[in-house]
Amino acid sequence: MATTDLGERRILAIVTNYGVEQDELVVPLNHLRDHGAQVSVAAVSDDGIRTLVGDRDPGETVRPDLTLADVDPAAYDLLLVPGGTLNADTLRLQDATTRIVSSFAASGRPVAAICHGPWALVEGGYVRGKTLTSYASLKTDITNAGGTWVDKPVVRDDEGGWPLITSRTPDDLTDFLGEIDAVLTES
Repeated sequence: MATTDLGERRILAIVTNYGVEQDELVVPLNHLRDHGAQVSVAAVSDDGIRTLVGDRDPGETVRPDLTLADVDPAAYDLLLVPGGTLNADTLRLQDATTRIVSSFAASGRPVAAICHGPWALVEGGYVRGKTLTSYASLKTDITNAGGTWVDKPVVRDDEGGWPLITSRTPDDLTDFLGEIDAVLTES
């Protein structure tokens, strides 16, 4: 199997400090770093990020590299928005989240969101005209925000001049990461 070289790529993951689904943050971080990407994790505060497993059981603690308020979105090639119900619900209410997502969409850079992560895009109005997937409970929110929801492991939509990659759950991480690798290695 060929190894994807992401050595020139900078990735930004945005989360809150409690409730992010462990595998939706940790697995992509490890994968991207193992392939040479520089990955920064931004959280609401500089306190440790308490992940959860299945939205209820304690998971690993991850140290953020910076706060959402300190992020310069222009410094990154791809935005990663992990899920976790508590994380995503709180993240979408942060003004910095909308600022960051807006910067990526306006400049045509890719956004990758999994599970409940697309809530951050719904909140900012960035799913209108897009086809995407998510955890099934977001279907109505996405539809009401003008998006088209489908039940697939991974969906990539380039409508509107910027790539949006979405997946449903941690079970889809292999497909999700494959699509992230593909968008990052395009010329």
